[in-house]
Amino acid sequence: MSHRDTLRTIWDRGGETLGAWTFIPSPVSAESCARAGFDYVCVDAQHGAIGYDAAVPMIQAIELGGSVPIARVPWNEPGIIGKMLDAGCHGVIVPMVNTADEAEAVVRAVRYAPRGSRSWGPALAAPRHDDYRTWADSNIAVIPMIETAEALKNVDDILSIAGIDAAYVGPADLAISLGLGPAGNDGIAIFDEALATIITACNRHNVVPGIHASADLAGLRRRQGFKMITVSTDLPTLREALATELQVARAENLDSRGGESGPY
Repeated sequence: MSHRDTLRTIWDRGGETLGAWTFIPSPVSAESCARAGFDYVCVDAQHGAIGYDAAVPMIQAIELGGSVPIARVPWNEPGIIGKMLDAGCHGVIVPMVNTADEAEAVVRAVRYAPRGSRSWGPALAAPRHDDYRTWADSNIAVIPMIETAEALKNVDDILSIAGIDAAYVGPADLAISLGLGPAGNDGIAIFDEALATIITACNRHNVVPGIHASADLAGLRRRQGFKMITVSTDLPTLREALATELQVARAENLDSRGGESGPY
């Protein structure tokens, strides 16, 4: 297969995974993220402008580009979880998992019987593997999100559920749930302590700690102990790059600047 090792393979040997996030409903954007060299690229079907019809070619493009395709589903609902996996995702991030029962529901939606209740029908995913069911059990990553005060309180119970591979922190929703703003909370005790609590629980239960971040925050998150770190998102990266180029083009010293010409 063209993609790299699956996330679970990397994590099993103690490795770190750095990922990209897609809001733009485009296989071109998705493949470009993959070809940049990220370990995984996540199709955001919760907050991105991405429905299922757009997600399918994006998942294919990510794999073509040599990265691991995963998706954040809109909600903890077995139908959409199964459809994303049938389309070829190697893992699902599931938002707002607040209790052990909700975590159990995630695992059951991802795994086939006897551990779970996923319906058989991987029309797109199965032809890529000699034995898809065996491959899926060994490689698909179950990744509930820890992003509320309730989930923080229940984190040990959540992570005690067999079959969870990673826990993914949504720092904005977590901070809001703790009474803070959505960003800029590092150094605030209640936020720092929440992250430390989650990492400690992950280590206790042999679950990979993950978090949504940025390139600037990657070093801090790595030092804190996170092993799955999303460091770039396509839409804000594009927007910021375009704004920077426009600023350069408008600069008074434009004529004195060197630089490459465009592709044409």
